[in-house]
Amino acid sequence: MDESPPDPTAALLARADGPVTRRRIGRDLAALGLAEGDTVMFHTRMSAIGYVAGGPPAVIGALRDVVGERGTLVVSCGWHDALPYGFTGWPQPWQDAVRAEHPAYEPESSEADHDHGRLPEVLRRWPGAVRSRHPDVSLAALGAGAAELMADHPWDDPHGPGSPLARLVEVGGRVLMLGAPLETLTLLHHAEALADGPGKRFVEYEQPLLEGGRRVWRRFRDIDSSGGAFDYSAVTPSGQDPFETIVRDMLAAGIGRRGTVGAADSHLFEAAEVVDFGLAWIREKAGGVR
Repeated sequence: MDESPPDPTAALLARADGPVTRRRIGRDLAALGLAEGDTVMFHTRMSAIGYVAGGPPAVIGALRDVVGERGTLVVSCGWHDALPYGFTGWPQPWQDAVRAEHPAYEPESSEADHDHGRLPEVLRRWPGAVRSRHPDVSLAALGAGAAELMADHPWDDPHGPGSPLARLVEVGGRVLMLGAPLETLTLLHHAEALADGPGKRFVEYEQPLLEGGRRVWRRFRDIDSSGGAFDYSAVTPSGQDPFETIVRDMLAAGIGRRGTVGAADSHLFEAAEVVDFGLAWIREKAGGVR
């Protein structure tokens, strides 16, 4: 007699001593310090929470329960089908083909980058959600402040002044790491964008998008958010992501709250404190001088 295949949910159920419900997530978030009226950017690793009854919609529902009608949820989306920056080095026939036929970025329909996990794609499709216009580093928001936060995302320097990240800080927003790896704290890219110093790295690239209903190609300039805006190799442990190092130092300095949501080790930060600490760290450790 063949053995039954292992239940893929068994480990998740054991991790949190049973299913993690929307109500339980809401209670845990409130205990962590999330509150009614908050504007919060969140990063999530679903598997860390345990078996979530209802999946991503239950997590979003719990977050909405806590922040209420006056609150706003924010996620980093990107674009899963964005062209690689280096496509201009491809053989000319390949370049010609993508320039002729690669679909344009559309905020309402283009899929969020899978590297950001399941939650951003679910949230950006949620009724009433608003996604920013930038094809490479788009964000999405849901709630009272969504439209204002996402409006007119700058084409160049999209992590810098006037960006959704800058507005998150301006409105007194917060950042929630819901079982997510520490290096995924996207707001630190805003600190990189604000810092200046020798050797700061930038990238320039092209993507197709829609303007006035027409597919057009636009050129963009941004910090190197993939390889690092600065050379962190001398100031981070071998094999550790620089952002993880910064966040660990931030936690050691007493910044942020720590708690458990479901089974997930989670953290809640004030956005302004993240940027202030990140800027100071970059100035001291990586040569940023402004």
